[in-house]
Amino acid sequence: MPIPCEFEYHKPKSLPQAVELLSRNGKSAAVLAGGTDLLVWMKEGLRAPSAVVDVKGIPELHSLASSQDSLLVGACVTFTELLESAVVRSRLPLLWECSRTVASVGVRNRATLVGNICSAVPCLDSAPALLAYDASVVVEGPVAQRRIPVGHWFLGPKQTAIHPGEIVSGVHIPLPDRQAGSSYVKLGRYRGEDLAQVGVGILALEGFEYRIAFCAVAPAPARAGRIERLLNGNELTDDLIRQAKDLVPQEIQPITDIRASKEYRAHMAQVMLERGLRAAVERLAGAGPALGESVI
Repeated sequence: MPIPCEFEYHKPKSLPQAVELLSRNGKSAAVLAGGTDLLVWMKEGLRAPSAVVDVKGIPELHSLASSQDSLLVGACVTFTELLESAVVRSRLPLLWECSRTVASVGVRNRATLVGNICSAVPCLDSAPALLAYDASVVVEGPVAQRRIPVGHWFLGPKQTAIHPGEIVSGVHIPLPDRQAGSSYVKLGRYRGEDLAQVGVGILALEGFEYRIAFCAVAPAPARAGRIERLLNGNELTDDLIRQAKDLVPQEIQPITDIRASKEYRAHMAQVMLERGLRAAVERLAGAGPALGESVI
């Protein structure tokens, strides 16, 4: 399918050049990294940018750099690169599991983590992990750099906190400072490439701290604060899980669409929360299902 709109194509060699191009073109500019969402939207007439700024020629945006306490994922780092990273698999297994469920192998070879969060569709797979790990989005602008907590990044379907003229240079993810177990539970209509009907990411930290985030069941991915407050400080029991499941309707706003009814989503969100919690706690103890193994 051809792209029906005309646009200027730019390929800057540095971040300041990219920022200058975006500032000059304002809201009508689009950033191209993997292009797995942008090009589809342009072909379908959903986006018609006057300028496309291809950032793949900026070396620092390809960096996947870890320190003792954090990981910085550059804007051009693909999901395949995340899956191949020993640091991601060992220190951020929830992000590894989320990345594994994104589309197909071919798409993961092109699609980037930053592109995923900039597309900001409600069902994006990377959001639960980034929310649970308290990640922040690194944004470069004409005046200064700013960091936006990922919990404040998603404003609604395809809406983010970025301003015209700014570009996301990466995502900063703190590495857990203690033992953790995690689980990403994704419900699709079939095995293989599909968008989530419901997604829930769970991080169980040593000391009975639980972080839980949903996607695909509200206008934007979000942490489940009520459930976290119920669970935190307590050992997981059958009764506590039942109480947590009862809170799910207060945390989500599912809709009916082509992939599922809101009633089905609401029911499965409860089922998935229970199975994800059990798997995360079991993994924290060194047992449970293998990483990447489905629990539904």
